[in-house]
Amino acid sequence: MDPGSKRLENQDFDVTPLTNLPNSMPGYSWNIKIAAEVIDAYGHVNNVAYVQWMQDIAIQHTQSVGGDRVANQAGIMWVVKSHEVEYLRQAFEGETLQLETFIEDTQRATSVRRTVFTRMEDQKVVARGRTHWVCLDKATGRPRAIPDEVMNAYDQPTNGNQTTKNHE
Repeated sequence: MDPGSKRLENQDFDVTPLTNLPNSMPGYSWNIKIAAEVIDAYGHVNNVAYVQWMQDIAIQHTQSVGGDRVANQAGIMWVVKSHEVEYLRQAFEGETLQLETFIEDTQRATSVRRTVFTRMEDQKVVARGRTHWVCLDKATGRPRAIPDEVMNAYDQPTNGNQTTKNHE
């Protein structure tokens, strides 16, 4: 175990619920059991796994509201500009994590999606992430304003796993 990680594990973090978001779009949740394949040499979840899960849950959320279909019809695609992950606690093989995601902000051609990783066994937030997405025109590959019909898809209830319980 990395000695620096042990110090981080012992700290308590203020994790304030975000139930009154200015953006009223529903979120999406997904529970995963941590598999041996994502454990690193230090015996905990490798940081690359969190980034993969952030992308996976974003895709699941988009598909659950039909956002992929609407985006395709509108001639746009989403690409990642950047990922930010804040690691708060370690997570280990066999534990269950609940991932919650929601769109935090949108600008003309960009959006910011938040993801929170909560260990189900003790309800502790183990990591938080933000992904900055850019809307591109499929034909030109250039940034394009997010079509209203694409954003409206996220206002709809999801096909399962909808959540309004979010954490900062």
